[in-house]
Amino acid sequence: MSSHHRTWIALGLVAAAAAARLVPHVPNLMPVEAMALFGGAAFADRRLALIVPFAALFLSDLVLGYAVYGYGLFYPGMAFVYGAVGLIALAGTRLGARPGAARIGTGALAAAVLFFLVTNFGVWLTGTLYPHTAAGLAACYAAALPFFRYTLAGTLLYSALLFGGYALACRRGEARRLHGALR
Repeated sequence: MSSHHRTWIALGLVAAAAAARLVPHVPNLMPVEAMALFGGAAFADRRLALIVPFAALFLSDLVLGYAVYGYGLFYPGMAFVYGAVGLIALAGTRLGARPGAARIGTGALAAAVLFFLVTNFGVWLTGTLYPHTAAGLAACYAAALPFFRYTLAGTLLYSALLFGGYALACRRGEARRLHGALR
């Protein structure tokens, strides 16, 4: 299968993951971290590895921000969310062209932890709910811990779906190509 076809498969999977953000779901059980990790791994061009997850997040944020939540596009911690997504996508580029289950699982765990740490730091830094002290930061992380299990579950689930779906689609495409060549 050509790299062109692989790119289109990866684009389709990221678009599907972004669309999954728009359907009702358990809070924080979303594909954001997995989308970034997969994007980083799936696109050989590092520009695409960053641009595609950012674009998917941005477009789904447009819909969620205006149509669903009514807060508009910009919110105080937005830079931290996008920063975490960028770091996860860059980490995804280190997984290799064909990562195994262990590397994907480790990457997904690291992505969930990174997202939790960076975004909740942003909540503490840009918000007024917690005092800007070490104790306030600790309280912010402690308050967010119950939601982390959903972040981790979503990242693991969507990583399995994205990486597994990609591998399956590429194998099927390669099998079709070989079958056609044998005829």
